[in-house]
Amino acid sequence: MPQATPRSSLLGARPSVFLLAGAFVTGMFLFAHGGCGGDECQDAADCRFDNSAPAEGKEWVCEDKRCEQHPAQQPPLDAGSDAGMPDSGTPDSGTPDSGMSDSGMSDSGMSDSGTSDSGPTTVSVQVLAFNDFHGQLEAPAGQILTGVAPDGGPVRVSAGGVTYFARHIAALRATNPNTVVVAAGDLIGASPLLSALFHDEPTVEAMNLIGLDLVAVGNHEFDEGSTELLRMQSGGCHSVDGCLDGDGFPGAKFKFLAANVATGVDRTLFPRYDVREFEGVKVAFIGMTLEDTPEIVTPTGVAGLTFKDEVQTVNALVPELRRQGIEAIIVVVHQGGIPTSGSLVNECKGEGADGLIAGAIVGMAKGLDDAVDVIVSGHTHQAYNCVIDGKVVTSASSMGQLVTDIDLTLSKATGDVVQARANNVIVTRDVQEVGAVKELVTKYQELVTQRANRVIGWVAQTLRTQTDSAGQSTLGFVIADSQLEATKPANLGGAQVAFMNPGGVRADIAQGEVTYGEAFTTQPFGNSLVTLTLTGAQIEQLLERQWRPSGATLMLLPSAGFTYAFSASAPIGSRVDPASIRINGVPVNLTAEYRVTANNFLAGGGDGFPVLAEGTNRLGGAVDSDALEAYLKAHSSQASPLPAPALNRVTVLP
Repeated sequence: MPQATPRSSLLGARPSVFLLAGAFVTGMFLFAHGGCGGDECQDAADCRFDNSAPAEGKEWVCEDKRCEQHPAQQPPLDAGSDAGMPDSGTPDSGTPDSGMSDSGMSDSGMSDSGTSDSGPTTVSVQVLAFNDFHGQLEAPAGQILTGVAPDGGPVRVSAGGVTYFARHIAALRATNPNTVVVAAGDLIGASPLLSALFHDEPTVEAMNLIGLDLVAVGNHEFDEGSTELLRMQSGGCHSVDGCLDGDGFPGAKFKFLAANVATGVDRTLFPRYDVREFEGVKVAFIGMTLEDTPEIVTPTGVAGLTFKDEVQTVNALVPELRRQGIEAIIVVVHQGGIPTSGSLVNECKGEGADGLIAGAIVGMAKGLDDAVDVIVSGHTHQAYNCVIDGKVVTSASSMGQLVTDIDLTLSKATGDVVQARANNVIVTRDVQEVGAVKELVTKYQELVTQRANRVIGWVAQTLRTQTDSAGQSTLGFVIADSQLEATKPANLGGAQVAFMNPGGVRADIAQGEVTYGEAFTTQPFGNSLVTLTLTGAQIEQLLERQWRPSGATLMLLPSAGFTYAFSASAPIGSRVDPASIRINGVPVNLTAEYRVTANNFLAGGGDGFPVLAEGTNRLGGAVDSDALEAYLKAHSSQASPLPAPALNRVTVLP
């Protein structure tokens, strides 16, 4: 199966006439301008961000550093556009109607020439896609791998930050007036404090400024439940906290899609798809999340909802779309794949068939009707650019570090996609920040300081991340205890033991009062809790896996009531005494089943514990930081602070 060839872009690839012109315009946007100060502007992007929508038939342009409205002009298809960011097409209601018969479509829609048909019989459409943004308004840590240095070492670049993300989107949008911006789920949820403290309203407001058009729901969109998610769309203040920023919340100007999230018979939480029309040619965008969402979200977050099979959902919609005369179909789904470690952002290498990526998205791509042209994916936080079963399949890493630029050439006669090319563009920080977005971030940075100082508990001694010779730490134990308590009720998982990974415990909590900001800092990942069933023998395997053949050791932190002993001198794989494994003093029966809680990273086999991925009857739970806050509130007060737990759960034998 051929790999999707990246189109020419800001970072360079195989240029065509159209793309060289677009790259020139883009370069002007990225490198030759500053922000808009007062009435001054440097480009049409500044005008769009700093002003309301232009009058009908008009578009914003920047002349002599002033924003003016000029009649909208359609640029030649082979020359790009520097006239700003016109509207991305006319939305269709999505209501089925009778219409054209099935006209068929090209199997792969791929072309090796890299050159768009510039004749009047085609129309060029650009889709800008990203995924797993997770409310990352500030520049995230970590870097994107860009290549290999002469000495064989990796070459990396810092990427992301919503103010830079906004500029890259604006510059790419300026290359084609027929542009739609889409996101493949987890736009919100598991967010840093700057967004999470305000129930992710800052992220929605930022995306309104940027011009996001459509977002498929992901599993983290349901962290606070469907009612709260509906508020993200419609606006209004939070039912408990109100509008913490002191003003109203308008809701999303973009549209949430949820084709496989049913609220009843033939009813979905959000529209199943959205249709955009460009020069008489319609393009359908179907949005959905992974079917397994209930397994990784707290039950209260998905109460009353049914999550349906992704492939069956899309394939059932294809005839409906074709009756509307639609042949170009893009699936935006919160499910993904896994490339080989060290792959570059536009590669498709992996351990799957033919050396391509592995993971759920591969089977999905093969199962989807051939009418589907492009799959924008996410969930795994990976970057890849593939062609699978004749369909372009992409993912843009996470946290706004990449934008996938997908260019489609559509036949005006048939509506088919005759060419589809994709390129993952790195969101570098060597561009001018967008002023309006920067002002929004600054506003919330000023507000978050006072909110983060909210006291949620008290501790009698400093809770430390530092471990003893048995791998035990006081803070790790408190976190494990909070996770057990959050999932112990039968309706929330019926957990009997919880395990915490030490790498997820990031900072000490000092003696005295504990603020929300401190608690959030020690668990900044926003992981969800998962309760699953393991046998006693699997629990023993889990414990043995703490020592690796490489010599590395990674000791899990168990919750209160769970104890065991190990011999440091015994062979790897035989260090734990099975008879010493106890829950509340009762020996674990190797053939019996037990309910075990871990965060979703561990529960998926993270940190090299694959036995957890084998757990059955999985049930999603609360976000880890929320569980810790609830535990501190329940077990501490100023008069009676929480004592540091004794380090006596793991015994080291000779």
